Amino acid sequence: MLYTIQLQDMEFKAYHGCYDLEQKVGNRFNVALTITTHLGDVAQEDAVEKAVNYLTVYEIVEAQMKTTQRTIERVAQNIIGAVKEHFPQIVEVECTVAKLAPPLGGKIGRVSVTLKG
Repeated sequence: MLYTIQLQDMEFKAYHGCYDLEQKVGNRFNVALTITTHLGDVAQEDAVEKAVNYLTVYEIVEAQMKTTQRTIERVAQNIIGAVKEHFPQIVEVECTVAKLAPPLGGKIGRVSVTLKG
């Protein structure tokens, strides 16, 4: 049996961007994950040690956000890879990375990408 875990509205200050200024001054980013994983004995045994640990997932995302990249596509790809590497029971991770108030020359709330892997 499969189940889904969602971590939503994780917000970070980070230095991702294609412009040098973005990599110097930074910006705010919002990350959301949907993780599909095998249930195994987690529910039946109430076995938290067999579950995907939400704190560990958050810490993985936080670490990936600290590694500056030029594209948010790369950031999302790195998050997916790191989460799946740490938890082999995961079937799929959907990751949305949004740059809040991007410097596009006008008023815009966010720009985001979503990757699945």
